[in-house]
Amino acid sequence: MRHIFKEGQLDGPTLLLLHGTGGNEHDLLPIAEMIDPSANVLSVRGNILENGMPRFFKRLKEGIFDLDDLVKQTKNLAEFIDEASEKYQFDRNQVIAIGYSNGANIAGSLLFHYKNVLKGAILHHPMVPIRDVELPDQKQTAVFIGAGKNDPMCPAKESVELEELLANNGADVTVHWERNGHQLTQTEVQAARDWYQKQFN
Repeated sequence: MRHIFKEGQLDGPTLLLLHGTGGNEHDLLPIAEMIDPSANVLSVRGNILENGMPRFFKRLKEGIFDLDDLVKQTKNLAEFIDEASEKYQFDRNQVIAIGYSNGANIAGSLLFHYKNVLKGAILHHPMVPIRDVELPDQKQTAVFIGAGKNDPMCPAKESVELEELLANNGADVTVHWERNGHQLTQTEVQAARDWYQKQFN
């Protein structure tokens, strides 16, 4: 997968950056710098194109995911993280995802499909990635959800349901609410940074 790796403290956290639809591996680098400037950074570009726009998995239409492709691409991403940890020698057990929109959805899918795949996750405006699957135990996982009460692309009920599903499987979930639609705001990133520092510093 096309990506950027920025070395920080190899024995410390690695921030896995996952952009939104139409973004690329450069989009979330400033956010990683705000969250933890000393961390390793593994920023990935989605390898699916929708009308020329990079994504992490196919969708049938807005809000309707291609679930077969979601499962396939989630597996590919999990394997890529494993391979990258060997190549760059970062601690595989300290990977913390930061995803926005489509990137948050693929990060959520990692948590829905694999135990201990992430130490933590910051999910900005995620949806429930897939339903009617048995989630693995996530007792070791801390999750921040940045949600919008008036988000037209990700209804508030999606964030509430995602919180419940993850919490019911042991994850330590914090939800931060905004009223700025689907956009990622400075105040939301600051809330994520404060949460991260409490959880991991």
